Amino acid sequence: MKMSETQALYNKRALARLTRATPEVFPAPVLIHARGLRWTPPMPRLAADSYWRAHVIRADRLARALAARSGTPDDWTWRTGKRGLPESFRQPPAPYREKKFSRGPGFCCVCGQAVYRFGWHRDLWDAGPNRRAAWHSACVTAWRLWNAPSDHDRMLRRLQSRRCAQSGGRLWKTAEIDHRVPLFQVWQERRDTPWPQLLAYWGVPNLQVINRDVHAAKCAEEAKYRGLRRVEPLPV
Repeated sequence: MKMSETQALYNKRALARLTRATPEVFPAPVLIHARGLRWTPPMPRLAADSYWRAHVIRADRLARALAARSGTPDDWTWRTGKRGLPESFRQPPAPYREKKFSRGPGFCCVCGQAVYRFGWHRDLWDAGPNRRAAWHSACVTAWRLWNAPSDHDRMLRRLQSRRCAQSGGRLWKTAEIDHRVPLFQVWQERRDTPWPQLLAYWGVPNLQVINRDVHAAKCAEEAKYRGLRRVEPLPV
């Protein structure tokens, strides 16, 4: 059997499974996306996950909007290094991942809002939160972006029309992902910013692709800036 025949047979069976498993009420954009893929996801949850992986910018915006709806938990402060906390200031703060502030089953550990069927962020089925879920599908995608922006190099290049965000020149193949406001500066000077607003420093608004020589010069300026300021030691 040829590869094209194998793919056609797989997609036929997967689409049949997806159709049977999909409830009458389901986000239309997700179904449209699933049916247009080279390999059709066989289950609604897989279709939702695939949709958000293909719409990273949208997932980032949604995750931060949901976090803003939850707000900063009372008595929470951004800390690092201890058990159950981020190891470094380079990891995004996530109060609802901490045991003390967790909202329990059925609530997203990233944004703090309720998680519904298929990892969706709205209750389209009037079924209440899914008590077996702890992540929105969109928040999974956003979390991956915040922690590993280099994995989304192509998307960020396309967003900048393949131009260096600093020099305006054409991006080289060796161009690198950078935070416009460096994370050490966020930790030192903006730590008291309300938590939902802090997340923007890890998201698309603070990410840029710049050519390697521009990045090297920027890093040198940042090192000089750190040297001129006497601050508490940064956690590794």
